[in-house]
Amino acid sequence: MHSMWDGAEYREERYAAISLARFPRYRAFQDADTLGLYRHLIVTGAWWDYVDDIASHLVGGILRNDPERVSPIMRRWARDKDLWIRRAAILCQLGRKAQTDLDLLRDAVEANMAQSPFGSEFFIRKAVGWALRQYAWTDPAWVVAFVERHADQLAPLSRREALKNVA
Repeated sequence: MHSMWDGAEYREERYAAISLARFPRYRAFQDADTLGLYRHLIVTGAWWDYVDDIASHLVGGILRNDPERVSPIMRRWARDKDLWIRRAAILCQLGRKAQTDLDLLRDAVEANMAQSPFGSEFFIRKAVGWALRQYAWTDPAWVVAFVERHADQLAPLSRREALKNVA
C-alpha cells in the first residue's frame, strides 16, 4: 500500500489505496502496528478527504479493537506538530456512539481549542465541532455541558457545529 500511495499520480489512486485498506480481507492487518503507515498517509495526503476517511474508518477501527494500546497514541496525536495528525485524533471516534471513550474525546478536543497551536485553523475548528456533534446524537446533555463549560475556549464554529443537532 505504501508504494501505491507514494507512487500515485492521481487522487483516485489514493482513494483506491484507502479502499483496499478497508477491504474486509485485510482486517487481520489492522492493528496498532499499522498506525505508522496511516500516519504516513495522513501526513503525505494532508487534505480533509483522505484524512477523514483514514481517521474515522482505519484508525478508528484499530482504536476500537485495541483501546489500551491505541488511546495513548491518539492522545499524543492530538498534540502533534502536524495539523492533519491532530485532526485524525479528533475524528478517530466518529460513529462510536455509546462506545465513545469520553476521556479520549475530551482530551483530543481540549488539546485543540482556540488557544492551541492549531486552534484557529478551520480544519481543526470544524473537526472539534463535528466530533462533538456526532457524540451529541448519543448524549446531548454531555455535549451541551461540555460546550457550556468550555464556551470561552471553543471557537464559534466549533460551538455551532457541536450544538447543531441538539434540541
